[in-house]
Amino acid sequence: MDKLLEVREFDTITGNADFENDEKYKYLDAAAFHDLVEFIHEFSGDEENADALDFMRISYKRNVGDVVTIKNYVGLIQMNNGYQVQVLPKISFDSGEDAGNKETKRIFLKMLKSMKDFPSKVFNDASLKVDCMNLYEIFINMYLQEVRQLIKRGITSAYVGQEDNLKFYKGKLLTSQHIKTNIAHKERFYVAYDEFHPNRPENKLVKATLLKLQKLTTSAENSKEIRQLLTAFEMVDPSTNYTKDFSQVKIDRNTKDYEMLMQWSKVFLLNKSFTTFSGKNTSRALLFPMESVYESYVAQQMKKVLGPAGWEVSSQDKGYYLFMEPRRQFALRPDIVCKRGDRTVIMDTKWKSLINSESANYGISQNDMYQMYAYSKKYKTSEIWLLYPLNDEMRDRADIEFESGDDTTVRLHFVDLTRMPETLEELKDKLDGTAEAEH
Repeated sequence: MDKLLEVREFDTITGNADFENDEKYKYLDAAAFHDLVEFIHEFSGDEENADALDFMRISYKRNVGDVVTIKNYVGLIQMNNGYQVQVLPKISFDSGEDAGNKETKRIFLKMLKSMKDFPSKVFNDASLKVDCMNLYEIFINMYLQEVRQLIKRGITSAYVGQEDNLKFYKGKLLTSQHIKTNIAHKERFYVAYDEFHPNRPENKLVKATLLKLQKLTTSAENSKEIRQLLTAFEMVDPSTNYTKDFSQVKIDRNTKDYEMLMQWSKVFLLNKSFTTFSGKNTSRALLFPMESVYESYVAQQMKKVLGPAGWEVSSQDKGYYLFMEPRRQFALRPDIVCKRGDRTVIMDTKWKSLINSESANYGISQNDMYQMYAYSKKYKTSEIWLLYPLNDEMRDRADIEFESGDDTTVRLHFVDLTRMPETLEELKDKLDGTAEAEH
């Protein structure tokens, strides 16, 4: 795991050696580029799973040849030859470029932690040397922090059924086995008994994961931590049948400390990803849809900013449908609904880079505007906000708003991900400002 290409969304990757030092392109040697193209063709989606071709586009550029661009998904792709492509979100910095993508990684990890199904409660990014680690090593470190917490609280034991030929009697005599085995050993007893032991499925899976990560990690810090953690599992056999052991895991009040760990173990042992891909061989993709990550992060932060001001903030609101007859059809699910008194404000997050061109509608999708209009009418509110990530082009742009002429106003707010929560405090001030203007 020593060969790494770090790119950001919308970067263009080429395998043409003539462009190795060209600022417009990210270069992969021809063999690795071929493997990346194979990876894209290999990973096909179905109705539930993402299709690699949806977010990794292969196109042809004159004089350059085939190029690959990645958009809307970030994370890590590990190919069979050991090469890794690490994709980071495109985040705009006031100071210009983010050297070594250090701050980009920190912001991205904060965003990830806001996701409901992202398994990390104890993760402390301050303790991580993110500039020295790739995403896979950071995820390994997250897992190790979870294991460390588990050991502090104590690993769970259970009564485990054992069979053995002992010199003393305990439990229940297995008569047929006893006669077969001990015909010449009158001093022994072939018995079945229960023993309180940590050798249960959850611990077996954790140990198997630690042993696998020990082989995968290239970080001295992670390697040292794994060696220390394994000493707590000396009495535990590593799992050899992952599927069987995962099927026996039951998360209840006695095993709730294992909930996050089991999700991570599935990622590492079964090559599962938070975004699932069905591939034919051992390529691994640990990828996250930025649309969902951004929506989750903004919703989490909006609750923190608006909650103390008396707003009730809900995310992925349900209850309204576009049509009611002959039955309720086409559910409306705005990302964020804010209510205070008789006032309702709808906010929708869009992970998209807008352009500073009024004649091109700033790059806003027509379908998005139809959607906002439907929200306005169904929720009976004129206050609609579209929240886009701030980019360099729109950094100093004056406020943008659209009036429908029939009591719908769509306003834009650019979220500066490098200035959370201040950028949402500014949005709160705008909400207060529009309320004053109306009275």
